[in-house]
Amino acid sequence: MDKMALPFAKALTGSKRIPAEFLSTMFCLPRCSNDAAMEKNNFKFTALIYKVGINQMVDVPLSITRKMHPDKGIIRVCGTINGAEFHTTLMPFRDSPFRLYVNMLMLDAGKTAGGKRAKFSIRQDFEKTIRHYPMIGSLKKQLVAAQLMDDYNNLTESRRKDILRYLNSVKTEETLQRHIAGVIEKLKKGEKDVRIP
Repeated sequence: MDKMALPFAKALTGSKRIPAEFLSTMFCLPRCSNDAAMEKNNFKFTALIYKVGINQMVDVPLSITRKMHPDKGIIRVCGTINGAEFHTTLMPFRDSPFRLYVNMLMLDAGKTAGGKRAKFSIRQDFEKTIRHYPMIGSLKKQLVAAQLMDDYNNLTESRRKDILRYLNSVKTEETLQRHIAGVIEKLKKGEKDVRIP
């Protein structure tokens, strides 16, 4: 497994024992590895992480995004934050640089926080990515404690994927725990179509 992926693996599951091929589908390890042939397409910058509403983000320098090719207005990238890998989308804003949203898992893996400066390295990702969303450690812990793991596993595959996709996208620990509590409550009631939010 790529060593830079371990911080994300630990943040998501609390364990280092995650198959590299599984992580690669979410964090695109093959495309973000330190391949010398790809280094020329790798752009590095340092930026201040700032908050707008509930979202943490950074502005990507125009000198970098001008060398990339937006697809329907957005730019998919692989990259690192303080050495920890991620896969995300740069979002355009009128009369402003493209913004890179920094979620909670990225902050944890990069050992940084809002209001601090972080080192970024990004590379445009031209390949289609099949996203897989691993189990959140705190969700699993609470499912086991409430003896609801079987109920969760009996949900449809698409419903479980939607739950994990949403939980992996939240920006704060408070929001994460609130939605996990909602999932637990719905399962206790015997609901089969559990949705977030």
